Amino acid sequence: MNILVTGGMGYIGSHTCIQLIHAGMTPIIFDNLDNSKASVLPRIEKVCGQQPQFIQGDIRNKQRLIEVLKQHDIDAVIHFAGLKAVGESVQKPLEYYDNNVNGTLVLVDAMRECGVKSLVFSSSATVYGDPASVPITESFPTSATNPYGRSKLMVEECLTDFQAANPEWSITLLRYFNPVGSHPSGELGEDPQGIPNNLMPFVSQVAVGRREFLSVFGSDYPTKDGTGVRDYIHVMDLADGHIAALQKVGSQSGLHVYNLGTGNGSSVLEMVAAFEQASGQPVPYQLVERRPGDIAECWADPSKAEKELGWVATKTLEDMTQDTWRWQSGNPNGYPE
Repeated sequence: MNILVTGGMGYIGSHTCIQLIHAGMTPIIFDNLDNSKASVLPRIEKVCGQQPQFIQGDIRNKQRLIEVLKQHDIDAVIHFAGLKAVGESVQKPLEYYDNNVNGTLVLVDAMRECGVKSLVFSSSATVYGDPASVPITESFPTSATNPYGRSKLMVEECLTDFQAANPEWSITLLRYFNPVGSHPSGELGEDPQGIPNNLMPFVSQVAVGRREFLSVFGSDYPTKDGTGVRDYIHVMDLADGHIAALQKVGSQSGLHVYNLGTGNGSSVLEMVAAFEQASGQPVPYQLVERRPGDIAECWADPSKAEKELGWVATKTLEDMTQDTWRWQSGNPNGYPE
């Protein structure tokens, strides 16, 4: 199978490309390098002996997409491309709606013209807003607390309507919880541009000496230690979830919705302690005010994915922190340009 991977140079996209190759599929990467680096490509080759074809382009360029879909005889699309920083989305809502919502509509329109009817969409647990209870199942009501989450929810709604009107299509919405970790080789990992928005890369940059301390937003939540609780999932487990979705439902018409998480919640301070143990480095932190839009706790009920896709997260907290440290200590400044 030839799989077009939009945003395939990014954190989750690049790890998924490795697993696609291991599964005997051919990833073709389409990425505008807005938030990623071309030096990811030789790293993928080093890990799996094969360098995916890379096409630099923007998902809002329909003509370019049509050329690529036709030229490479694409069977299915995994759609990662998009902007993903919650804080930035509050400052730049228009850019987020243009990239994430409009970009997806252009992509689906191009797919329709080329007769490609299988799409796996990279969604997010942010579509559950502030859930009334945990664990979260796929049938929970959806809402959003920021423009980033709203853009993911809007895309889900657009794709749901489109699939209802085009019942022969297979559209899969994968709602990720909190991706962390790196490829076990230490060759690929998370390399956020500027100040990290997520906990794990911030913690690892403090441990490697790039940042002075971690700010822990909120210590008065109704949780085990007062800090926010999240469902952290290893990026390799997440990548395998995409392969399972393609293999099990990618050729089955319908709308398929799955949570990808571990089903366990860990607090910020538990993650810090686990990382100190994995790295042998202290991670100084300061307790500061809550961040607007943050919620107390959020973790998945992933049983639907296990039942229907045969997928289950296997990596432990120890794997997540050790693999992150292997990447960060070997690449203190991230990928070379």
